[in-house]
Amino acid sequence: MFELNFDNKVVLLTGASRGIGRQIFEDLDALGAKVIGISSKDYDFSSNRSVDTLIKRISDYQKIDICINNAGINFSKNIDQFEIDQYNKLMDINLKVPFQICRKVSKIMKKNSYGKIVNISSIAATRVREGRSVYSASKHGLVGMTKTIAIELAPYNILVNSVSPGFTMTEMTQNMLPKNEMRNLEKQVPMGRFASPSDISKAVLFLCSELNTYITGHDLIVDGGFTYSVTV
Repeated sequence: MFELNFDNKVVLLTGASRGIGRQIFEDLDALGAKVIGISSKDYDFSSNRSVDTLIKRISDYQKIDICINNAGINFSKNIDQFEIDQYNKLMDINLKVPFQICRKVSKIMKKNSYGKIVNISSIAATRVREGRSVYSASKHGLVGMTKTIAIELAPYNILVNSVSPGFTMTEMTQNMLPKNEMRNLEKQVPMGRFASPSDISKAVLFLCSELNTYITGHDLIVDGGFTYSVTV
């Protein structure tokens, strides 16, 4: 019988302090992984200097088995109200920094002929909502980047996938959505509820585990059936 076991695995995880990232951190830690948890308390992903410091730190590691790019932000504004500095900040955090981390981590993984990379995208990459033009663009770009680098890194035994959560009961969701809208959205989810951070973490753990030996370049949607359901 196969079991999830991350003993002796070194994991780099961004956005580790709350929500989905916190759940992933706790689950990996409980399963024996050595988790390098990165959060906004440690680095400002909208600052080039701060990101450069992080990349330099990553360069010092001889071994990174798993990389999970989870950090992300969201603004809800229509296109004519979106400021350029807000666009730059959102795209930097959601897309540019994951690219920089993947670029650096992949060099370490290639040397070791082993690695798993999971980028946390969103159903916003395929199912759009008013006010989320830049957020959707960032997550769509993240999925595209994931699929491309999966092809590039496959010869080196490095599997690269993304996970796209649906509506998930996190602090960010509760801050962005009024309670009445959350209730209405729950009714549109075929499973009748929002995901818990644990629902998303389980999908990430599978892709990062030794149970996954051949899945790469895939975007795993974890949304209780919402994306492809028909609502009336």
